[in-house]
Amino acid sequence: MTDAPVDPTGTSAWARLASLAEGFSPDLREWFDRDPGRTERLTFTAGDLLVDLSKSLVDDDVLAALLDLADEVGLAARREAMFAGERINVTEDRAVLHTALRLPADAPADRRPRVDGQDVLADVHEVLGRVYAFAERVRSGEWTGATGERVRTVVNIGIGGSDLGPVMAYEALAAYRQEGLACRFISNIDPTDAATTLAGLDPATTLFVVSSKTFGTLETLTNARLCKQWLLDGLRGLDGGLDEDAAVARHFVAVSTALDKVADFGIDPENAFGFWDWVGGRYSLDSAIGTSLVVAIGPERFAELLAGFHAMDEHFRTAETARNVPVLMGLLNVWYTDLLGAQTHAVLPYSQLLHRFPAYLQQLTMESNGKGVRWDGTPVTTDTGEVFWGEPGTNGQHAFYQLIHQGTRLVPADFIAFANPAYPLQDGENDVHELFLANFLAQTRALAFGKTADEVRAEGTEESVVPARVFTGNRPTASIMAPDLTPAVLGQLVALYEHITFTQGVVWGIDSFDQWGVELGKQLAQQVGPAIAGDADALGEQDPSTRSLIAYYRENRRR
Repeated sequence: MTDAPVDPTGTSAWARLASLAEGFSPDLREWFDRDPGRTERLTFTAGDLLVDLSKSLVDDDVLAALLDLADEVGLAARREAMFAGERINVTEDRAVLHTALRLPADAPADRRPRVDGQDVLADVHEVLGRVYAFAERVRSGEWTGATGERVRTVVNIGIGGSDLGPVMAYEALAAYRQEGLACRFISNIDPTDAATTLAGLDPATTLFVVSSKTFGTLETLTNARLCKQWLLDGLRGLDGGLDEDAAVARHFVAVSTALDKVADFGIDPENAFGFWDWVGGRYSLDSAIGTSLVVAIGPERFAELLAGFHAMDEHFRTAETARNVPVLMGLLNVWYTDLLGAQTHAVLPYSQLLHRFPAYLQQLTMESNGKGVRWDGTPVTTDTGEVFWGEPGTNGQHAFYQLIHQGTRLVPADFIAFANPAYPLQDGENDVHELFLANFLAQTRALAFGKTADEVRAEGTEESVVPARVFTGNRPTASIMAPDLTPAVLGQLVALYEHITFTQGVVWGIDSFDQWGVELGKQLAQQVGPAIAGDADALGEQDPSTRSLIAYYRENRRR
């Protein structure tokens, strides 16, 4: 699908939005007082999620214009093209089919996408079946290391989407892990990452999953070689007659399609699980990239995760625009970013288990939509790609909420919470989870409605301090709740943000599925490396600032 994108700023809906934004003066207190049905009208369900958008900075006129904008930029057609397997990743000439990773095996023929004539779904479930069978062997103890001991620790080696998704989900689903079987994760090429992750592990009971589609990612392969050496050094201490090739084959598996490189490393190609170029790294959690997670929580729970993804996919695909949660949230983000001047977006999970969720969303949203050109190569006509960030509550309340409440910047925020805790505890007569949720509810109320000067004075506050204790309110939030943080609900949350990101990208006319911005720095690192190592010619090719920094490094590096 290579049609030129619609310029959103040239649509009649955009003109209406721009007119509404001029002098826009939201008053959530008044809106709620005047409209008793606001909460019900702006609260939606999608799968197991309850999503309350009533504290958003929209009135009926703004919402109507946003819905018309979705129509005018062709959101529905672009969405259908994605689900059908059309090559909407234009700059790489690829289909975009992460949604196929969670399609049920018995999906009807009209829902089974094909790429170059190949039945994508058959391939997906063939690999998934192999991953499940491998995971069961590890979980049962059938798979053993070189010394015959069962695996106790799985170390996932990957970076970007090969790390952020698995580690986020592993942390989020702690309550579902198999006892006696742990996962650790190595991503950074900083040697500290490998050294500290491997510290305290027993080589005889450690299994490594090397996740690299091409088996050529610099950081991942460097760390894989470090782990291989650590393994062999440790096993030699246990067995002087160690068969190194056999040991590597028992302690390493791969997620890769480069079977020749996998074999050269010493991994049995039978223990390599592939995925496809129509799966972007940041969309690959539910592919074989999730192998370490499948081992941790088991195939049955992973299948529930996939079902959650699929439930949100179906909501996004079939729900009418006016009640389509990812579409509405994506359109709201466009309104905040392009018409109201917001530059960042906070994601604030009131669940410690989701402490890596904001970091995961940073790659999903900013690598997808941090673009300055549209999919036809022309410059964008609007701001794109707000900065996503966040921390779990209530930690954030004691760190950065000050700025969100009383600062000069507009920071839309998504609050996420669950009715039931994974680990319920009592503090005497107090249900600790209820104390926690009281903060979740209080924060969105405070951000929406604030505190007036008269309300501050009524508390007996000295007049000189009154201005400092006023809260203006009208700070936009979305509240997302579910009964429990289950594998299915986690899948729904991730897919929700995938489709929010897609919606924004379509409005902006950008290719949300390439990532050329990560390439230049990697290319230059290859050129700078020899200069750091002492190559005078390579050093001479650097700019003055880089030469100066290299000189400092060489003067201070201890060998």
